[in-house]
Amino acid sequence: MSSFIDQLAFSVSITGPICLMLALGVFFKRIDLINENFIDVASKVVFKVTLPALLFLSIVEAKHDFGSSVDFILYGVVANIVFFLFSTITTKRFFRRAEDQGVIIQGGFRSNSAIVGLAYVANAYGNEGVALAAIYVAATTMLYNVQAVITLTPKGETNGLAALKTMLNTMRKNPLIIAIVAGMICYFLSIPIPGIISHAGQYFANMTLPLALLCTGGSLDLKAMNADKGPTWFASMNKLIWAPIFITAAAILFGFSGQQLGIIFLMSASPAAAASYVMARAMGANYTLAANIIAVTTVFSLLSCTIGIFLLSTFHLF
Repeated sequence: MSSFIDQLAFSVSITGPICLMLALGVFFKRIDLINENFIDVASKVVFKVTLPALLFLSIVEAKHDFGSSVDFILYGVVANIVFFLFSTITTKRFFRRAEDQGVIIQGGFRSNSAIVGLAYVANAYGNEGVALAAIYVAATTMLYNVQAVITLTPKGETNGLAALKTMLNTMRKNPLIIAIVAGMICYFLSIPIPGIISHAGQYFANMTLPLALLCTGGSLDLKAMNADKGPTWFASMNKLIWAPIFITAAAILFGFSGQQLGIIFLMSASPAAAASYVMARAMGANYTLAANIIAVTTVFSLLSCTIGIFLLSTFHLF
């Protein structure tokens, strides 16, 4: 009984603070302490300044041997491609409405790895885990964008190639990818970072997860969770149940364990990415459904992640 309580307490210690920050975001928005303008501006600060600072410093100050993690990153890319195919096949089997299919597919495979996923990893493994997860985030971010263009481009459209070129150009200017690449260059070339820059950057880095989670909570539309129930819950089950089960189980079979397995689970079990709403809206898809999927998966990922961490830690795999 004592062991059960200890494992449960450990699981809640990882997801609990994130749950609290999301709840505070909802509460602050409700009492008008924060508003849409604050969320919009703060989200841009996170994406363009504080999160890149966190990822860059996590890499350059890491004691991890990134050269030994090639198989880990390769597995993450391949596993996400396979699950993308699974999400596509099952969605087209059960939902015939063309304008909804792409949104459901995207909601099932695209993780909020850069915010919620990193928050889980930071709570579980600290800065060393964040450094390793940053490389995973870079690889999957590029993959998610390509997959999103493929699945959201209407069948028969001739602008698919143009959309893909635009997305690749956007990724080239993505502050997160730039920060990760710069961090890897500094790490492998042993380029020293002046203390004044490191300390200033750490101030920004420390702001990232609290500010990002408050914005995520404040942007949740809990009332929308009742709309489009069938497609919303189908995509949410793919994202929160089948993705972590299949991807984590396969990782165990391939011999991953410890921190690497934990990161694989936490990234695959993260909720649908906020970027899926932006992509759906930009490409003329059902963006209301995308928002519903984000809301449902964000709320229920706290429960599914807690259960997953509990099971993995019980079997000494986390």
